[in-house]
Amino acid sequence: MFSSKYWSRRGLSLDSAILRKLKPYVVVVLQSRRPSFCPINEKQDPEGGEGAGQTAVVFSLKNEVGCLVKALRLFQEKRVNLNHIESRISKRVPNEVEIFADCSCSKKDFNELLQQLRDQVHILSFNTPQHVWTAEADGDDVPWFPMKISELDQCSHRVLMYGSELDADHPGFKDEVYRQRRKFFVEVAMNYKFGQPIPRIDYTPEEVRTWGVVFRELTQLYPTHACREYLKNLPLLTKHCGYREDNVPQLEDVSLFLRERSGFTVRPVAGYLSPRDFLAGLAYRVFNCTQYVRHSTDPLYTPEPDTCHELLGHVPLLADPKFAQFSQEIGLASLGASDEDVQKLATCYFFTIEFGLCKQDGQLRAYGAGLLSSIGELRHALSDRACVKTFDPKTTCNQECLITTFQDVYFVSESFEEAKEKMREFAKTIKRPFSVYYNPYTQSINLLKDTHSIENVVQDLRGHNHFIKG
Repeated sequence: MFSSKYWSRRGLSLDSAILRKLKPYVVVVLQSRRPSFCPINEKQDPEGGEGAGQTAVVFSLKNEVGCLVKALRLFQEKRVNLNHIESRISKRVPNEVEIFADCSCSKKDFNELLQQLRDQVHILSFNTPQHVWTAEADGDDVPWFPMKISELDQCSHRVLMYGSELDADHPGFKDEVYRQRRKFFVEVAMNYKFGQPIPRIDYTPEEVRTWGVVFRELTQLYPTHACREYLKNLPLLTKHCGYREDNVPQLEDVSLFLRERSGFTVRPVAGYLSPRDFLAGLAYRVFNCTQYVRHSTDPLYTPEPDTCHELLGHVPLLADPKFAQFSQEIGLASLGASDEDVQKLATCYFFTIEFGLCKQDGQLRAYGAGLLSSIGELRHALSDRACVKTFDPKTTCNQECLITTFQDVYFVSESFEEAKEKMREFAKTIKRPFSVYYNPYTQSINLLKDTHSIENVVQDLRGHNHFIKG
């Protein structure tokens, strides 16, 4: 889930007070010279025990006064000697900086330091070999992206705005009980790691009632407004995942269901992600999904995506193989792309997967999750009052995305297949020093830059097509 409110890059300035407060304990080099850090080489004692070694950690933090001082104080408390520290503006999250800290300490002290750091900052890597793309793909110009599915932990934990940080006009802003409940959901999502079962939530009677109102009102509209693929999958979710008016489905059940139907899974997320991090999840057929429920005083309105939006808007179509492939291809196109190209892809995502229309049996039908989870806009988009144009990524990518009102225009495709083919052609215009191939067996990304790498993938595909005869 990402918001167009955060697409614009904000100005950043590192806290200058660290120079005065930290001397002479550490030499600080403040500069922003590379979009990715140099390889991190571990030089510990042969036994890996208590002797002094040389290691490094890369972490990110918000660009706020005192944040870096607070983090570096942990190094001092753990008596970890800093040899070199370097900063750069985050390429993924506005208003954050990423810190490279090279230090000398024992393995035991370093592990204890990491445990303390995790409570205050987002650790991006430690003792980590440089990614293949950094060496092969002119890393100075290529933003970081996950090369294997477990690295989505880094993307999904880099939240632009937590679900508990409510704006003054939010229905739950003055409700302290609701705000505390939202903090609980933040903790669940931030503690989640790839491979773990998604924690089950004991939803309150109030949350179930709010879900029930949304479920009841929307299901009355679906037969005449939703696309046939949606109508096919919703009864299956009722059967296998407990989609009912009196029950909020659990993400773990939904994830297992989607895996069997289309290879997609879901994972909990604490709040808004940047477009880059959100789309990276789609590349691995992973959908970042909220678990909190909108405020009960206004069940038919929410200023941000909640679990009603995710479960009723997105999930039924993620169970469709063609739609799943369409979603994944947008994600794959975003890996390593420039900020400008990622924004174009995110805009195309917004006007298709969030607010897209298609034609079926001569009628307009909705497949966008933003429509399928909004009673008012679902009616509006299929009425004579709506402006509808043919989906064309080259022009759609420049359309303004509206988040507080109905869209000025909606885009229609003949089918998911047509939309996918158009996105494939559009992806070819994105300039990258490589192409990407997703390996579903290892759940990792292969970079295709030269003849040798392409031949390796072709050989793998040929091997996967061999069948053993009994």
